[in-house]
Order: sequence, then C-alpha cells, then structure tokens
Amino acid sequence: RGDYAVVNVEKLNDFRKGSTVGPDELRTAGLIKKRGLVKVLGSGELTKDLKVRAHAFSVGAVERIQAAGGSVEVIE
Repeated sequence: RGDYAVVNVEKLNDFRKGSTVGPDELRTAGLIKKRGLVKVLGSGELTKDLKVRAHAFSVGAVERIQAAGGSVEVIE
C-alpha cells in the first residue's frame, strides 16, 4: 500500500476546536514532513472536536476522535 506519514491523535490538540484537519494542514503545522498518504494513530488523548481527514485511521484513533465529539473522513 505504500508508506504512510503517521501522526498521533494527541498532536491534533495543536489545532483550534472545530477545525478541519487534513494532510495539507498537518504539513503546514510541521507535524508531517512528506507528501503522500497520512495515517492517524490513537496514541494520547484528544481534547477538542475536530473533523479529521486522512487516508487511514487506527481503530483507537477513530474512537478517540469521536469520543472528543469530532468526526473522521477517509480520503482517497
């Protein structure tokens, strides 16, 4: 499937509540370096409701994002 740039849900706390966070926003914030596929992992706690867009999510990441009131969108 290729290599994923990975980011843990705890890193998403850098974004403002209610934001939509996708690969471009993650790169701009310096949380991922390379272009290409992004996978969100469930390590840490998320304290804000965010709409998170990525190519893949771990089960733990989906649970934590939804528990914080946010949503996930799998992108192609």
